[in-house]
Amino acid sequence: MSRLGMLIQIAWRNLLASPINLIIGGLILAGTFLFVVVGGLLDSLNEAMARSVVGSVAGHIQIYSSKSKDELSLYGGMGGDPDLSAVTEFPRIKQVLEQIDNVKEVVPMGSSGALITAGNIVDITLEKLRNLYKARDGQFDDPRLKGLSKDEIETRIASTRRHVRQIIRVLEADQKKAQAILREQAVDAEVVAALERVSQDAFWDDFEKDTWGSLEFLENKIAPQVTDAQLMFLRYLGTDLDRFQTSFDRMQIIDGTPVPKGQRGFLIAKLFYEDQMKLKNARRLDKLRDAKAVGRLIANDDELKRFVKENRSQTRDIVLQFDDLKTAEATKKLQTALKSTEPDLIVLLSTFFDTTDDNFEERYQFFYKELAPMVDLYKVRVGDTLTIKAFSRGGAIQAVNVKVYGTFAFTGLEKSPLAGGTSLMDLMSFRDLYGYLTADKKEELAQLQKDTGARTISRENAEADLFGEGNTVVAEATAGVIDEEKTFTGVGRRLREDDLVKRVYTDAEINGGVVLNAAVTVKDPKRLQQTIDAINKASDDQKLEIKAISWQQASGILGQIITFFRGVLLLAVFFIFGIAMVIINNAMMMATLQRTQMIGTMRAIGAQRSLILTMVLAESVVLGVLFGGIGIALGSAVMSWLHTRGIPAPNDVAYFFFSGPKLLPDLNGGNLVVALVIILVVTLLSTLFPAVIATRVSPLRAMQSDE
Repeated sequence: MSRLGMLIQIAWRNLLASPINLIIGGLILAGTFLFVVVGGLLDSLNEAMARSVVGSVAGHIQIYSSKSKDELSLYGGMGGDPDLSAVTEFPRIKQVLEQIDNVKEVVPMGSSGALITAGNIVDITLEKLRNLYKARDGQFDDPRLKGLSKDEIETRIASTRRHVRQIIRVLEADQKKAQAILREQAVDAEVVAALERVSQDAFWDDFEKDTWGSLEFLENKIAPQVTDAQLMFLRYLGTDLDRFQTSFDRMQIIDGTPVPKGQRGFLIAKLFYEDQMKLKNARRLDKLRDAKAVGRLIANDDELKRFVKENRSQTRDIVLQFDDLKTAEATKKLQTALKSTEPDLIVLLSTFFDTTDDNFEERYQFFYKELAPMVDLYKVRVGDTLTIKAFSRGGAIQAVNVKVYGTFAFTGLEKSPLAGGTSLMDLMSFRDLYGYLTADKKEELAQLQKDTGARTISRENAEADLFGEGNTVVAEATAGVIDEEKTFTGVGRRLREDDLVKRVYTDAEINGGVVLNAAVTVKDPKRLQQTIDAINKASDDQKLEIKAISWQQASGILGQIITFFRGVLLLAVFFIFGIAMVIINNAMMMATLQRTQMIGTMRAIGAQRSLILTMVLAESVVLGVLFGGIGIALGSAVMSWLHTRGIPAPNDVAYFFFSGPKLLPDLNGGNLVVALVIILVVTLLSTLFPAVIATRVSPLRAMQSDE
């Protein structure tokens, strides 16, 4: 111990004697600090993103068919959705996987994209009017009208007719503005004539005489003039909804209710619902309020100024929702709030939406308290039936009607576009939409084959069977009216009516069909790779033809971001410590040459070469440990401060990577150990050669250098 103490004292004295040691120490300090802080941030970011991906859609492991042309990418790739082969034996696969020790749950899945259309306000209003007239005649296409009395239905008919007439007045005003701006040739005379006809009292006086003809005229001639219909791209995930919600506990129903167990249904991602289906003026007000909550000001923020400008100029969606009574009511409310006598509702709304930092909160509260209850804030409401159209795997257009039971979000990821951009659909509807033959479709086809007398023919004999001799004409095609009551029977009828919505499917039916992939949750995430290896081995042994990958690999390019940044960090640390090694080596070489006499004297009085070697190496170790320790301490202090304060997500995308509004970095003890090891290795390696040279200094050479 006395020898070690002496070596440390010598090393400490020599450390302070040379200014170059401070430069070397500064490099070691910077490299260590960078490794601790950036490494800790990347580890925390990786853990946060793991919580986002694992807790929202991926699970810990994803499995898919090993026959697939592409690798699974849950968030899509550069060329769109990956081309995956169907997993056709999911029940057997599920049974095998659940026998693996660490597997907790296996959730069937399949994702794709579709287009949905939210009709314009005229279409929606005319549909309401048509349903009301049908309800008056005892036909309840809209089940929400069943509980109304005849007087209540008549009252609603009168109100809806007034609404249609108000819409026509707005369209007339728009037409007059267009005529004042455009050339006469650019104005469609047929449109002008149609508007003129429906604006006359005579059209409405005769409305009851030919209700259906009048409605058809409005639908064909007036509705197309309103271009507020919205075509939306919808990304959806087909899954066992009950099992999904059980397995992914971050999922929370925001509006409405979960889809009843075993039934068909749809849950819209809350963020998508707000961004795409909400009244644009209301959504911009929400975004303005969120921005102001984090300190942004309308006065000096170009994006917020744009929101205000768009709200002022785009008030048509609100005006078209008001009938004459609501128009008068809204006008009176706005005149009172703005202290104005302006009679034009459009002008009043434009003035109202001219929000500033001073009046914003007051007008935001007024809008949601006074105006919002008078309009439909969302184009699709909970309880509506949504028609979803998409291309099947064979390229044909498929459509399904599903009831919207509610909206949902993942806790902590409410504002993340990545986690909030995918809606959920029951697995049976997904199979119909994706083009797989479900039990319902098989039954329907069998019934059609029986009713028509159709027979199955082989591909090889198709031409002869269809066009060969001996075939006779079964019937001549004639024009006629389709009788829906006679045409659609059995399953075909159920597919069109509420029976299908109410039908409860068994677990065997839900899990018995094909899927594209499945999420696997595990009991112990630390044994993730071991579980992946076990699944792949089981696939090989039992010919399951599936492939298991981690959540990170299943995330595609998103999962590789952390790996990329970690590589950048290691490269930066490599360069810093590489430069430090060169400088330390040169410095120690110079220090050794400068201390030739001292080393020779020590050798002359009996110091062994091992002592000289240990002394030089000890100096480097003390240098590295001292400045490396300072770097570790500073890095630890910064990480502790960041954990207490948190790093706010700078944008909505960062919510996903941070797994919430803030990233709370944690100090990784492993990084401290690795940093210390790197310091010791670098300093020892860079000092080894000068230390060996120092051991070769002889007393004779020391005396010669003195002379």
